Amino acid sequence: MAGIAKSVCVFCGSRFGSDPDYKRAAADVGALLARENWRLVYGAGDVGMMGEVSQTTEAAGGETLGVIPTHLFERELGRRPASGFVITENMHERKKVMYMNSDAIVVLPGGAGSLDEFFEVLTWAQLGLHSKPIILLNTNGYWAPLKALVDHVIAHEFADPSLGELYEIADDVAGLEAKLREHLS
Repeated sequence: MAGIAKSVCVFCGSRFGSDPDYKRAAADVGALLARENWRLVYGAGDVGMMGEVSQTTEAAGGETLGVIPTHLFERELGRRPASGFVITENMHERKKVMYMNSDAIVVLPGGAGSLDEFFEVLTWAQLGLHSKPIILLNTNGYWAPLKALVDHVIAHEFADPSLGELYEIADDVAGLEAKLREHLS
């Protein structure tokens, strides 16, 4: 395999959620990353959406970099992928390592952890600490309430309208692919 040109950080749930389309989207994202020779940077969990995207990437011959804090290694069944693996001391260090090893950030459906990860990289962008693309994969409208919340914060003047321009939304994996190609080419 030729050298990896770009890396994509994927934040997503350690569960599959209630809609089978979420799991399918995670698998499709993994296949996309492998096909495009974009390295997956992810939370190293072998469960839920994280496990699905990483296993699919690896099965399709793609490269992965898993990053997991020591306290989650047993809980999320952390495994050492053949491509790369980093164990951090805490969650904040995990996010930093994932961010620093990525050229773009993608957020699939997930829970509180995914929201934390999204808001941290969004805040870093708001503060001018990075200009990496942040893309929400809005499978079946999952992130619509999040967009409404950000719009609400802007409407009530707790954030500048530019906050809403610091991330993008892709409604499906084909749309995500187009956005990633635009940013990573």
